Amino acid sequence: MAVPFTAYLFNKKEEIPHLDDDLILLLNEIAAATKEIAGKVRKAGLLGILGSAGKVNVQGEEVQKLDELANEILLENLKNCGKACQITSEEIEDCLVVSESGYTVAFDPLDGSSNIDVNISIGTIFSIHRDSVLKAGKEQIAAGYVIYGPSTMLVLSLGKGVSAFTLDPESGNFLLSHPEVKLPKKGKIYSINEANREKWTEEGLRRFIDFLKEEKYTLRYVGSMVADVHRTLFKGGIFIYPADKKNTSGKLRLLYEASPMAFLIEQAGGMASTGEKPILEVVPEKLHQRVPVILGSKWEVEKCLEFLSNN
Repeated sequence: MAVPFTAYLFNKKEEIPHLDDDLILLLNEIAAATKEIAGKVRKAGLLGILGSAGKVNVQGEEVQKLDELANEILLENLKNCGKACQITSEEIEDCLVVSESGYTVAFDPLDGSSNIDVNISIGTIFSIHRDSVLKAGKEQIAAGYVIYGPSTMLVLSLGKGVSAFTLDPESGNFLLSHPEVKLPKKGKIYSINEANREKWTEEGLRRFIDFLKEEKYTLRYVGSMVADVHRTLFKGGIFIYPADKKNTSGKLRLLYEASPMAFLIEQAGGMASTGEKPILEVVPEKLHQRVPVILGSKWEVEKCLEFLSNN
């Protein structure tokens, strides 16, 4: 019989010293919020919550109605559980300070929102630290994402490997479906928006992509980080979102996109880099800081960094 999410967490308490009752409660609140979001996503067309909310967020990006709703659901759950001292989201400008100490949560409530209206997989990404959100990714005590696809899956690391849970629509529980997720050391898929090729600032990146084509790699790019990284995590290969002439510091946000995904990838045996240093070593200077992202199987990431060093 598959193990429910909460039982899994309690079973891991002896193995993972920092996994206390407060953290378990916090993780359960995140899981509960994502179940509610999953329900809204499934019925979005019937509830009239597709399309733009008619406003832009702090990033200057158009807010979708589901973005706004997912953000509200997560904020409400996190505030009510009483275990988060700081909360920050892609959709709010400042960090919400609830108390002086405890767990901090940074999240992207609905990654890939431009795909919402065409029914492509989207997701929620979250990162947990102690006491301050402005810490390097290597200090995360937990990170994960939920992908709303053909099935709803929660992928989690507590710093001791990666496990994945599938939402059972009958019981309403996340059940352990992948006890030990291991990233293949080498894959055959690369994921990058090649339409931006002429905007890339690194000639080495263009030569690396040409090399992958010569090696008969297949391009797969959804445009939803959760979907693209999920495929990379399970199939191997490489995901790249580089800096370019428009986004000179990169496009993806460090705290609630790059850092938690890098944590998961490395816990599964892969690598994650900005091109200059490991993502998990970057100390954030501001809440919505952006970084270039290169992550995936060790062989491809190392090869990419080799091409970049010979730029």
